Amino acid sequence: MSASENTNITIEIRENGSYLVKGLERLVTADGRQLETKESFSLCRCGASSNKPFCDGTHKRNGFTGEREIEIPLNRTKTYDGAEVTIQDNRTICAHAAHCIEDLPAVFKKDGRPWIDPNGADIGAIATLSHKCPSGALQTLMKGERVDQTDSAPKITIQDDGPYEVRGAVQLVVDADLSPPEPTRYALCRCGASKNKPYCDGSHHNLEAGWGELKSE
Repeated sequence: MSASENTNITIEIRENGSYLVKGLERLVTADGRQLETKESFSLCRCGASSNKPFCDGTHKRNGFTGEREIEIPLNRTKTYDGAEVTIQDNRTICAHAAHCIEDLPAVFKKDGRPWIDPNGADIGAIATLSHKCPSGALQTLMKGERVDQTDSAPKITIQDDGPYEVRGAVQLVVDADLSPPEPTRYALCRCGASKNKPYCDGSHHNLEAGWGELKSE
């Protein structure tokens, strides 16, 4: 099992099926609207439910597989040391939300080599950006201590045509080798196309616009 200790909020992954969420009160849309939920509910993972974001059993008929298709360890990181701050980058878990290159291009250079310059902005800006990273791929440290962690209330945000972004003490019930590197900040695939299941790998960007439209708001 992964995740934050001392939490009764869990996400279980059904084999070739949905995410079974228990104990979560805040399920919200990208624009902040809260959806009505029960003590436990199932979220679509195949991307084809007619009742999104909730599962309607379509995965049983469309050949969906929840198998992870890559063998790269989830905890593989590269370290970029600056004069005052260290940035750790985990490309394996990245969901390609692009907040980094769009919000702080002086540090995160899309076509640069190396692509991260830890001296490109002040510590506060870098830490804020790292905390915004939905997948947990980016971490910011100062003198070996994390400076990008802030308490977040347990919540799942359903991004438009994108993943489920999980924040706070929400335990993902998986084998140890699939535990989220950042247990209070991770992005789960909901389009069914990720090769890094259960995590988002940005494959939804290759799908037709509107695939993730919600039907049950």
